[in-house]
Amino acid sequence: MFSCFRRAVAVAVDFHRATAQLTQQCARKLCTLPTAVRSPAPAIDDGVRQRFAAELAAAVEVKLAAKKQEAQKRMESRKTKQEVQQRYNGAVKRRKWEDPPEDPEAVKNFDPASRVKRRKSIILLGYSGVNYFGMQRNPGTKTIEEDLLRAMQKREWINDEGFRQPQQIQFQRAARTDKGVSAAMQVVSIKLPDNLDIEALNSELPEDIRVYAVKRVTKGFNSKTNCDARTYTYTLPTIAFAPNEEKVDIQTYRLPAERLARVNEVLALYVGTKNFHNFTSRKEFLDPSVKRFIMSFECDPPFLPDGSTAEFATIKIKGQSFMLHQIRKMVGLTIAVVRGLAESDIIEKAFGQERYGIPTAPGLGLVLSRIHYDKYNKRYGEDGCHETLEFEKEEPMIQEFFKRHIASTIVETELKTNSMVEWLEKLPLHSYEPRDESEPSEWKPRNRKASDDQDDDDE
Repeated sequence: MFSCFRRAVAVAVDFHRATAQLTQQCARKLCTLPTAVRSPAPAIDDGVRQRFAAELAAAVEVKLAAKKQEAQKRMESRKTKQEVQQRYNGAVKRRKWEDPPEDPEAVKNFDPASRVKRRKSIILLGYSGVNYFGMQRNPGTKTIEEDLLRAMQKREWINDEGFRQPQQIQFQRAARTDKGVSAAMQVVSIKLPDNLDIEALNSELPEDIRVYAVKRVTKGFNSKTNCDARTYTYTLPTIAFAPNEEKVDIQTYRLPAERLARVNEVLALYVGTKNFHNFTSRKEFLDPSVKRFIMSFECDPPFLPDGSTAEFATIKIKGQSFMLHQIRKMVGLTIAVVRGLAESDIIEKAFGQERYGIPTAPGLGLVLSRIHYDKYNKRYGEDGCHETLEFEKEEPMIQEFFKRHIASTIVETELKTNSMVEWLEKLPLHSYEPRDESEPSEWKPRNRKASDDQDDDDE
């Protein structure tokens, strides 16, 4: 206040001096005029000067007070915003107990102790995807997530809000399997309460979905982004590798050792970091996301399933991540090369900028086999506070479920529907020449959600 008054007085003094100087200048000019023209200089009353100085000081004081009040409001608003950001971190919306309803009675009767404390956890599960339209939830269709979330809602693992909006409980899958694709091991990260009854949850699930275990993880764990690699398998009848010109029967054909060696020779061409823009849809050569790292790709020796005379083989592939249809296209092109329908250099050409149409193998035999968390285990697995995510204890359950509900279903469905045999009959019609960009093809952009192309694991 005192500083404001001093400023006002200083302004008044300056005004007084300026007025005096102006008066003197006017007086000099009047002296140079003829006597007849001269008129007496107006005298400025001291009372007027004092009143003007007081009013000016009061106006300055009001202005400074208003500026100070505005600055204080801005500081309070910035402080409140910082506190909210630190508290919620922008990850989720305000919880109900932190943002109570408008009803005063509801606020008055609210008991904070009644809320369920939830911790970040993972659900380890497996499923046969033959009768489902993929893993990811999709309104109006039968999906793995829909059945899983509904069962958790019934057993009160999640509330109604979590069922409607799983993102509120930080639900995230390690891989988004496509229609008909199964998983011997799938990992879902989610916030769950303690002391859960897994057997009770399994009783609410159909037989082709099974939860193996629930484990606690770190607060910031994400089943997708923390995943180092994924291993898929593709089981198919060995008749797929027979020469195209030979007429063979699925029940009697046996894969020779030298032909198995040829299969592995072709599969090895995919190992390493390659540009797979031709092995997915709607992605360009220069898109950074089309470069993927394949760690291993090989075919195991053939086997005869129980109760069947048809011979099958399993191809295993391990990589950091895979795009939509990538594995099925890799298998499809491998079959075409091994059967003699395309030259082996077509694979190297497909890694280049030119566009090629790659045949897509049926989805029946594809299985998500393993999810790898090596970096997480190395960082947290030995600190004495967290469990490792290696799943050795659950391995017998995984193998039992795979044998009973996945492997047997693949064999039975293949022998019943002949999906691979029918696909092989159409394969010779496929062209392996470079495509003209003006021709309609699956790579061209379509109306699709932006998030779909950002999801790395779409197989």
